[in-house]
Amino acid sequence: MPYKFNGGDPKNIAHTSEQVFEMLDNDNIRFIDMQFTSLPGRFHHTTISKNTFTPDQMRDGLPKLDGSSIVGFASIEDSDLVLKPDPNTYAIIPWLTENRTARLICDVYWGEGRGRLSRDPRGIAQRAEKFIEDAGYGSYWGPEVEFFVFDKVHWDVLTPYKGQSYSIESQEAPWNQEGSGYPMGLKRGYYPSTPSDTLTSFRNECVNVLNSSFGILCDNHHHEVATAGQCEIDIMYDKLTNSADSAQSYKFIVRNVAQKFNKVATMMPKPITMDAGSGMHTNVSLWKDGENAFFDESEPDELSQLALYFCGGIMDHAKALSAICNPTTNSYHRLVPGYEAPAYIAWSSSNRSAIVRVPKHFKGSAHAKLKRLEFRAPDPSSNPYLVFSAVTAAGMDGVRRKISPAEPIQEDIFKMSKQERRQRGIDTLPATLGEALDALESDNGFLNPIFTTDAVERLIELGKQDQLEISVRPHPHEFYLYFDV
Repeated sequence: MPYKFNGGDPKNIAHTSEQVFEMLDNDNIRFIDMQFTSLPGRFHHTTISKNTFTPDQMRDGLPKLDGSSIVGFASIEDSDLVLKPDPNTYAIIPWLTENRTARLICDVYWGEGRGRLSRDPRGIAQRAEKFIEDAGYGSYWGPEVEFFVFDKVHWDVLTPYKGQSYSIESQEAPWNQEGSGYPMGLKRGYYPSTPSDTLTSFRNECVNVLNSSFGILCDNHHHEVATAGQCEIDIMYDKLTNSADSAQSYKFIVRNVAQKFNKVATMMPKPITMDAGSGMHTNVSLWKDGENAFFDESEPDELSQLALYFCGGIMDHAKALSAICNPTTNSYHRLVPGYEAPAYIAWSSSNRSAIVRVPKHFKGSAHAKLKRLEFRAPDPSSNPYLVFSAVTAAGMDGVRRKISPAEPIQEDIFKMSKQERRQRGIDTLPATLGEALDALESDNGFLNPIFTTDAVERLIELGKQDQLEISVRPHPHEFYLYFDV
């Protein structure tokens, strides 16, 4: 179990390799899932028998990976990679009951002792964490990962000359044709009680698995704003790499528990038209000598100058960050005014229409540990290792260059006219993935201490491939708009 920070001093419950082998025996484990994350953020695994797993493999890694078959990793002519398991990530996968299986998250290395794969997202996160430590700080991160749980989803995209379509089935949805349940309207899904909220038992089970099996502490879960099964389960904040591990494990758990309930979960940011999308609001604070360095009781909003500079860095690089924090074409259907997601580059206290918010539920030094910045733009289709790393790079660039953000915007930006926004100096986030990738191409120097050039170039290349996939295909709604022209 990784160490977890729960409002007090962090306690590092680290496992040695020897302890992992003891747990494998004591827990009657028969197989071990070796898990890792691709550059775009997909979770992958290979499974080995516990009887063949040796201390040498734990130390040196397993030569089990063809890097050319993992998106973003390596080319076919140089693709031998090694998976090196992290003993601190040991957990039992509870739904694999017939043959008890544990998991270990792995770091990815080149073969022949050539060092770490520069495109391994977990390695990028570890460099980001060290970058903060070298600057004299620690950091805590708390992602708020939203997602949808549907009864069924159907789509037809593999017969392009016939046409393309999709459909969503949900007992909660207003278009439910079965006449059962208590359907909720569009944007009417926030905190409904049962029986309208049909997913309480599902979320309870997710929390049980997160807490008991994976050591990921959850303090709250609820139905979110959108109809048709939008959910959020809040996990406690933690160190950077641990928090990214937890976010990836969270997605893995949610999908598998949904399957157990004969449902399907998706991290797609905007699956339902005219309704709220799913975000991954990212909370961050820097700490020094056991104190929250973002807290200053004497300042407005109790926000320190360090926090303001960190905020300034995020604002300065917000457009480039979009390519990493909102990496799909679907992401930009979410980032539009009026659907809970921020579309404008501004910061504020409490104001949820800004991309950076300073939560103000409590005041005073008794609550100093809660002072943080909430970056609201990221969505759950993103790779959390890369999101936390890119936000680190942007924020620390703001600290280095002493970038103070503009004055906070307390008004609802969605209700401002274009002229009012221009007068207040409020810019907009990219409207498409293509625009975001262009921004990243022209503004990526701030990533250099943490991301290698080849990792950034590969991310841009993969994003452009996705953009092209969509741009060459007519959209079904275009038939409604244009068929009679």
